[in-house]
Amino acid sequence: MTDLDVFITGLPKAELHLHIEGSLEPELMFALARRNGVALAYPDVEAVRAAYAFSNLQDFLDIYYAGAAVLLTARDFHDLAMAYFDRAAADGVVHAEIMFDPQTHTARGVPFCAVIEGLVSAMAEAKTRHGMTSALIMCFLRHLSEADAFAVLEEAGPWLPKITAVGLDSSELGHPPQKFARVFAAAREHGLKLVAHAGEEGPPEYVIAALDVLHVDRIDHGNRALEDAGLVARLVASGMTLTVCPLSNLKLCVVGNLIDHPIDAMLREGLKATVNSDDPAYFGGYVADNYRAVAKARSLTRDDLAQLARNSFTGSFLPSAAIAANCARLDAYLGS
Repeated sequence: MTDLDVFITGLPKAELHLHIEGSLEPELMFALARRNGVALAYPDVEAVRAAYAFSNLQDFLDIYYAGAAVLLTARDFHDLAMAYFDRAAADGVVHAEIMFDPQTHTARGVPFCAVIEGLVSAMAEAKTRHGMTSALIMCFLRHLSEADAFAVLEEAGPWLPKITAVGLDSSELGHPPQKFARVFAAAREHGLKLVAHAGEEGPPEYVIAALDVLHVDRIDHGNRALEDAGLVARLVASGMTLTVCPLSNLKLCVVGNLIDHPIDAMLREGLKATVNSDDPAYFGGYVADNYRAVAKARSLTRDDLAQLARNSFTGSFLPSAAIAANCARLDAYLGS
C-alpha cells in the first residue's frame, strides 16, 4: 500500500450516497438465501460476480432487484447494514447517510417494519462498535407512480422520527423529477430533508427540475450538470452538494474511462463535490476504493482529497455542531 493509499484510508470522511441494498455482497447473498430458503438464479458466488457486466443503469437494476429477494427479516437487514458499517469503518468513514428502498421489499410482502427495524438496530450497533454516526434516507422508486410513493410515505409515518430524508432513485430516463413534486412537498411538510438522483443518465434539465420543482437539499450524481454553464454557476453560488460516485459512473458507462472522470473539473469549478460508493457490491469498490481510483486516474492531490472529505461533512445532514467536530477531526488528521 502506497503512502497515498494509507492517507486515503485514514482520511476521516462521510459517505452520503450509499444504497444499503447495493452493499449486498454475493457471499452474504448466498448466506441469506440459505438461511431463508430462497432459490437464486445463479449457482455460486462466481456466477453472480460474472453477471456484474452492465451496459447501462437498467442492466444493473435488474440484478439488483433480483438479489434483494434474499432480504426477508429484520435480522437480514441488520446483518446487511452491519456488513456495510464494518467495511465503511475500515475505510475511515465516521458518518454515513444510507439510502434504502422500501418498495423493493414491501412489494414482495416484506413488512416495512422489518426493513427499518433491522436498519435502525444496525445503526445503533455501528455507533457502539465504531463510534460511527448515521442517518436514513428513504428513497422512492421513480419507475413506480407518485401514488405508490405517497403510500410509502404514509406507511413510514410511525418511523419518521428515525428517517432524516427522502430520496428518488431507480431508472432516471423517462421519469423526470416533476413526476414526484407533490410527494416531495409532503415530505418537506413532515420536516424531512430532500435529495434526488439527477444528471446521471438524465440531462441537465433533470438537475434543474430537482432544484426548481422538488426543491432538493442535495443532488445525487449531478455529472451532467457540467454540460450547462449556467447551471454550474447556480450550483456553485448556492453551495449545493453533489454526491458523485466514480466507480458507479464507470461501471454504468456514464464515463468510458476514469481518466475522463470530471471530479477534478468539478472541484476547479467550485462545485461542492463529494466521493461515494453508490452500490459497492455491484460496482467494484467501497468509498476508499473510489477515492483511490480517481486519485490515480485524475492525479488528485492530497489537498483535493481533503477538500472532497471536507465537502462530505459540510454537505451532510448532521447538526452544525457535529459538522464542526468532524471538520476539526479532519484538520487534526491533516496536521498530524
